[in-house]
Amino acid sequence: MIKKDELREQVRATVGGLIADGRERGVQVCAYWNGEVLVDEAFGVGHDTPIFSFSTGKGLTATAVHVLAERGEIDYDLRIADVWAEYAAHGKGDTTLRHALTHSAGVPALPADIIRADLTDWDHMCALLADTTPLWTAGERYGYHAWTFGYLVGETVRRATGRTLSQVLADDIAAPLGVTGELFLAVPDADLPRLAVLEDRNLSAAMASASQFLVNFDRIAPPGVRPDVDLGNDPAVLRAEIPAVGTITARAAARMFAALIGEVDGVRLISPERLRTATTLAMTGDDWATGFPAPRGLGYQLDDEFFGASGNGGSIAYAFPDLGLTVAATKNLLSAGKDDPMEDLRRLIRQTFP
Repeated sequence: MIKKDELREQVRATVGGLIADGRERGVQVCAYWNGEVLVDEAFGVGHDTPIFSFSTGKGLTATAVHVLAERGEIDYDLRIADVWAEYAAHGKGDTTLRHALTHSAGVPALPADIIRADLTDWDHMCALLADTTPLWTAGERYGYHAWTFGYLVGETVRRATGRTLSQVLADDIAAPLGVTGELFLAVPDADLPRLAVLEDRNLSAAMASASQFLVNFDRIAPPGVRPDVDLGNDPAVLRAEIPAVGTITARAAARMFAALIGEVDGVRLISPERLRTATTLAMTGDDWATGFPAPRGLGYQLDDEFFGASGNGGSIAYAFPDLGLTVAATKNLLSAGKDDPMEDLRRLIRQTFP
């Protein structure tokens, strides 16, 4: 028997202690179990305050693709060049959407002199990708496509369906789930004042360390577009369509993942069969970008028990299909390291289950 009240008190005590110690400022934590809310707590920010959450947004992008595939509007094995002819340049003609989702397309690197304004120019970024010579033949290996993932998947979806990923997310995911205004790939101008303001605890220092120690970090995140507070607070970045990053509330993310693994108030986003396809191990071994293993499904990070997405600075959105459990957490005091409090909260909630 899950003791909900006891778990909620543990979460409150844990986050309250982190805030009292100055390790956190604003935190949201939400968990669903079998389609029902298990935990929904917010500290220092409102429950409905969206927070820019870096690569946790990749989970939104992947989900949008799976919803489209469920409806027969797109196919994982679509050759990208069949809808985006320019992408065939430099031997990329056989690259598929599946390769893009699994970070195996071979185009993770960006120019060393790229700047933040480039990220906000969709046409520029897509032209850059189309003219890129791949570092490997698609599917031969994988490497984290930190920024390029979003443009590659997003332009393929736009050309194949006539809709942006933001439109798919808003119309086919957020609206049916009743979380309009809480899941964004591109934030509308009217919603910018609602967002939490990000602050830095040690994220900038962690990114500097990653640049020094991770084998190809500077190639996937050059200095001008390195994840940090200034980038995450920039209105131009927030309002731009950049489907490698996202702005979310924890409760909306947990609800979305709950509707992937089961039914939530009559809504199920994809079938059990498609869920298995999306979360089956597709790529493993050492990641080219980081030098260590980061197992991948179709757009999601994989673990032995869960799938989902996480972001630099401390945001997570995970689903444990066998448990019927989803957990999401986000915050505005950005940090990084092995003692990530959001991962600690995930473990705290998980250990409640036998």
